[in-house]
Amino acid sequence: MSERVGFVGLGIMGQGMARNLMKAGYTVHVWNRTASKMAPLVAEGAHAAASPAEVAAQCDIVVTCVSDTPDVEAVLLGEAGIIHGAKPGALVIDCSTISPQATRDFAATLNEKGIHMVDAPVSGGSEGAARGTLTIMVGGADEDVERAKPVLQAMGKTITHIGEIGSGQVVKAVNQVLVVGNCLAMCEALLLAQAGGVDLQKNFDAVSQGVAGSWMFTNRAPQIIRRDWRPGFTIALQQKDLRLVLDAADELGVPLPGTSLIFQLYRTLEARNLGLEGNHALVKALEYLSGIEVGTEASQ
Repeated sequence: MSERVGFVGLGIMGQGMARNLMKAGYTVHVWNRTASKMAPLVAEGAHAAASPAEVAAQCDIVVTCVSDTPDVEAVLLGEAGIIHGAKPGALVIDCSTISPQATRDFAATLNEKGIHMVDAPVSGGSEGAARGTLTIMVGGADEDVERAKPVLQAMGKTITHIGEIGSGQVVKAVNQVLVVGNCLAMCEALLLAQAGGVDLQKNFDAVSQGVAGSWMFTNRAPQIIRRDWRPGFTIALQQKDLRLVLDAADELGVPLPGTSLIFQLYRTLEARNLGLEGNHALVKALEYLSGIEVGTEASQ
């Protein structure tokens, strides 16, 4: 591989994404705020760096995947940020989910130093990150997106160039409206099945392959049935995304009553300190309302 690649942010998503870049043959330089998260990748051949700037100094392309808009600002423009290490002509691929306007502002600041940027938020959960099957929504100049494609193809399966910088983030907001809507529908359906006294696994088998099926139901309903709250995507991160969605809707004057309701239901779970559980734990909000517990433990 001619381009040297860096990866900044090794959380639930970043671990799998960086690993797939290595599998594709890239020599990958990595940095993470919690240094211990670099260890598994270093053991597999990645090169640890002391800062995002140090990653950028050794790479032509740097992928970032961190939690929120301030985190992206810190790794791009902060004291030890990428802007201080990257050479003119370098490319940043930001796979975080953040504000579209902030994305455009960051890109403009980087561009003053000759550094190019595309926004490439991802969807597919930890499973998609591990398998390299993520859906990636890309915003940026045509030539930058073309340059980014080999890297993106190592991490994802469906890669769509939406338009100019920031447009990937707009489509990610659309994606999240659909994700949480599907999640609430799944949780209501399982609550109804539990209350109706039917076998939850047979209920799953009966409806998952028909018109009612969805990625959310296929991948998360079995976890709910087992009462397995391990996250493919945490409630805390889901709420961060929904704040971005509702901020964008407010700016555009768009009513999103269903999404607003789901945001408030998740807020009740955050109040119970459940922010690190998977976003499918939304069912717990309905359980608290109904007094009915969904899953095998409740059925025994």
